[in-house]
Amino acid sequence: MGITSVAVTCLAGCLAAAVATPSGPRRIVIAHRGASGYLPEHTLEAVAVAHAMGADYLEQDVVLTRDDVSVVLHDIHVDTVTDVARRFPDRKREDGRYYAIDFTLAELKQLRVSERFDPRTGQAVYPGRFPVGQASFEIPTLEEELQLVQGLNKSTGRSAGVYPEVKDPAWHRQQGKDISRIVLETIARFGYRSKQDPVYLQCFDFAEVKRIRNDLGYKGRLVQLLGESAAGDPTDYDRLRTRAGLAEVARVADGIGPSLRQVVAGRKDGALVVTDLVKDAHAVGLEVHPYTFRADGLPDYAASLEDLLRIFFMEVGIDGGFTDQPDRAVVFLRSR
Repeated sequence: MGITSVAVTCLAGCLAAAVATPSGPRRIVIAHRGASGYLPEHTLEAVAVAHAMGADYLEQDVVLTRDDVSVVLHDIHVDTVTDVARRFPDRKREDGRYYAIDFTLAELKQLRVSERFDPRTGQAVYPGRFPVGQASFEIPTLEEELQLVQGLNKSTGRSAGVYPEVKDPAWHRQQGKDISRIVLETIARFGYRSKQDPVYLQCFDFAEVKRIRNDLGYKGRLVQLLGESAAGDPTDYDRLRTRAGLAEVARVADGIGPSLRQVVAGRKDGALVVTDLVKDAHAVGLEVHPYTFRADGLPDYAASLEDLLRIFFMEVGIDGGFTDQPDRAVVFLRSR
């Protein structure tokens, strides 16, 4: 399956409008797993559509194969977005899951990628999205995706950046692989090395963020993702969200990626409950790029995706956001 008709339709209108965006404070739209609201996540087709829709940055979650190739998948598992259980029924681990690291790239390329589904039931996580099992998609390598982005930048005349995430580095080390080093080597080959280059590198593991900056010598923009603290997690996210924690993050990173609920806790007595996270992060020079803005996954205090974007961009003052519907975020920010 090549670039879809959605991308072709968007190329003229979306790109022309993106060029015409008025000058002002730089606020970025990050295509979460590509245009994942419209096509199966992290496929090259989803990347092409997100680029055509005018997204400023395209996200790549990166894991490793058995033969040390960086591939673009949201999870270390492959059984929630592929037909691996049908094609390789005997390759699951004792926990019943199928792991990308147990397959070579050639084997992963045999899998058929689909919209995300629950492997226990086969039901789509987002029923209104691209039909599960329809059309033909495959797992891309990080190199293939970077080639596509840079090729589209050249052919369209616009410059979309990339936003890779190093997934589960501690787990990869337990499996005998240094994913951060491989990812850094890959993006460097494509010219993503400094803060002047259109790249953000992100990771949830704070120890790894510090290692990437201090030990591996990465000079580009770096983002500390913020999850929820849990027993056994190597990173204490509760501490990182404090003023002292954010100051520590700012010594190695350029921004944070919190969840939406870490920024806006909800409503109380009709008023939004906004945390101090964005204010405190800005005070130490960190950008704030929350995740994830979804039209089909709205918090109860927002009436629509546009309402949610308004709250975060206009009222709270974030610098960018991850969204499954990048076209609507681009149109929203341009209209403001």
